Amino acid sequence: MILNGIDRIEHYAHLFKGKRLGLITAPTGLTKDFVSTIQVLHEQFELAALFSPEHGVRGDQAAGAFVDTYLDPITGVPVYSLYRKDSKRLTSEMLDSVDMIVYDIQDVGTRYYTFIYTMLYAIEDCAKAGKPFVVLDRINPLDGTTVEGNVLKEGFQSFVGNYPLAVRYGLTAGELALMANDQMKWGCDLHVVPCDGWSRSMRFPETGREWIMPSLGLPRYETALMYPGTCVFEGTNMSEGRGTTVPFEAIGAPYIDGQRLADEMNAKKLPGVWFRPIHFKPTTSKHLGENCSGVQIHVLDKQAVRPFETGVTLMYTIKNNYEAFEFLPPLKEGSRPFIDLLCGDNVYRNEEVGLAELLEKFQAESTAFATMKAAYHLYK
Repeated sequence: MILNGIDRIEHYAHLFKGKRLGLITAPTGLTKDFVSTIQVLHEQFELAALFSPEHGVRGDQAAGAFVDTYLDPITGVPVYSLYRKDSKRLTSEMLDSVDMIVYDIQDVGTRYYTFIYTMLYAIEDCAKAGKPFVVLDRINPLDGTTVEGNVLKEGFQSFVGNYPLAVRYGLTAGELALMANDQMKWGCDLHVVPCDGWSRSMRFPETGREWIMPSLGLPRYETALMYPGTCVFEGTNMSEGRGTTVPFEAIGAPYIDGQRLADEMNAKKLPGVWFRPIHFKPTTSKHLGENCSGVQIHVLDKQAVRPFETGVTLMYTIKNNYEAFEFLPPLKEGSRPFIDLLCGDNVYRNEEVGLAELLEKFQAESTAFATMKAAYHLYK
């Protein structure tokens, strides 16, 4: 079985002994035996504080819900929120309560996912405060070699993209931390407890690990695999399947003809996938309670599928064939439309740029990113 950083913590006990530890974690922070990282640090060292990302340290908060400060009911350790309405940063008060920050959350290898920005913000904050930071590394479930999508541009930063990453970036959280700390010249006293037995070409089904939902929106590995491509629908008036049992795999809206769309997409012969017409009624989020028609994306070949290309091709097919399709307006006055924040650019709304030209441009950016990131690889 592949071992994550927490499974090897006994070899790195010298980093933690005698220090008041602050832990940033979520329900995926588990050993191979399903013991929480919270419990491990609480029993073996001095766990002084917990820091909550989106969804909460125990996974009891909805997507986008702000988290309050409270006492963890199991350990009695104070839980400070890093997903507050006014800030997502470590405050001086929080940092004064600990000697070191430890991070252990399963990443999903996709730029939109907010946990990596919680980590990067905390590294920057620790650097300024002179506090060491430790990443208990975890494998990238999508592999560490494949890179897809464009690189986020200056001026398009947000909490769904706050660093110049490709959409599917092919790094572990530990490697990403090392890269950002170096390139941003933060100078943090940064340590990575590495995985063992994982090679860059391995995807999650090959690791022998059980899939633990990183959040309710990613219930299966196949969902996480398609997420780099289908998350873009969050910036449109299409349902991305939230409120169904197959979020980010089911895409539809009341104005879609599912059979027609499935036929159009299957005719493109995209690698590794098949589009099946479906009908669904979301129980939450967009089109709540409305009858939607669309497609479910079935992954037939996990090695061949190109999820980013698949999702963007699907979006452009709908955009070009359905007059009712729209990009959502900005969440607040003066801000960018959400589709721009997801893309890290405004090219999706540029009517003069076609799909083929767009994918060619994105391929050049992802190729350059793949070459650059290799300098920070910890695994072969």
